[in-house]
Amino acid sequence: MLTDAPISPTIPVTDIQRAKDFYHVKLGFAIISEKPAGVGFKAGENTKFYIYKRGPSKADHTLASFTVRDVEIAVDELTAKGIVFEQYDFPGLKTNEKGIAEMPQEGEKGAWFKDPDGNILAVGQEL
Repeated sequence: MLTDAPISPTIPVTDIQRAKDFYHVKLGFAIISEKPAGVGFKAGENTKFYIYKRGPSKADHTLASFTVRDVEIAVDELTAKGIVFEQYDFPGLKTNEKGIAEMPQEGEKGAWFKDPDGNILAVGQEL
């Protein structure tokens, strides 16, 4: 039953308008639905995600990751729009000066940034 069901990330935010501006204006996602409780966005061909009003997230991990063809280009484009990428230096995960980590053991590389509520988002590329 669930194996055939699409999955849509839902991201908590404290200020719908501020988050809507971030995801729609700054990141460029098209709005597909808008209600007082939240906003839905189109991402990719068959994917959507939602933001909804709630208290601040307690998550200290990636809530959503956007798969891109070239993470270097995505990071450059987002940086030009004012997105600041996180810097990590953990065992097995170290980002470069742009905020990109190569993870050959997982067959990918990625970079992480935060929305206005501190939710951690990522762009990732399969190697």
